[in-house]
Amino acid sequence: MIKLLPQLINLFATLILLLSFAMISQRRIVSLINLFMMQGVALVAASFLLGYITNQPDLYVSGALTLLLKVIFIPWMLHRLIRQLKVRWDVESLLNIPTTMMVGIGLVIFSFSLALPVSRLSHSIAGGSLGIALACVLLSFMMMITRSKAVPQVIGFLSMENGLIFAATTVTNGMPMIVEFGIALDVLVGVLILGVFMFQIREKFDSLDIHNLEALKED
Repeated sequence: MIKLLPQLINLFATLILLLSFAMISQRRIVSLINLFMMQGVALVAASFLLGYITNQPDLYVSGALTLLLKVIFIPWMLHRLIRQLKVRWDVESLLNIPTTMMVGIGLVIFSFSLALPVSRLSHSIAGGSLGIALACVLLSFMMMITRSKAVPQVIGFLSMENGLIFAATTVTNGMPMIVEFGIALDVLVGVLILGVFMFQIREKFDSLDIHNLEALKED
């Protein structure tokens, strides 16, 4: 049974990557939030499992913070936000879905090629997952720069942070406790500020298209 645990971590890592692919191709914002929540669940499971294997309590705390923020509170707040803003779809994107998927595959190949030398130096039981973590970060970054609506960009930022936490968890067996609490607080404050920011955009332009911010430029 113990020999199967590393394979389970790789399974959760693969699930996180597949959910990142699903997110970059998703245009329905409600589904996008649900995919982000599922990614958080996979990250929590990987953290708890790695904490059990390595016997490090810090990973349980990291998983609990992710559960409270990424699985419960932030998805609930985003669902409440889009209901109030009456936002359902993000049909405007710089790239169509087939092109987005092809670029995403290229980013995954690049990530694995870049992470391979570092993975060989890692002594972590899940050090080989660095390529997946880096691919999740790059896919989330691509989602941020190819979407025109503010809500998907916020979700892309949060998903990118998921990839960074997964990299720190799997490659280094967790971060110091004070760093984990600091990141959790930064993410919470950042999301609250972005929520206020979205309401201000909607009130000013009656739309969440960030291209409307160009109207604020001085002539």
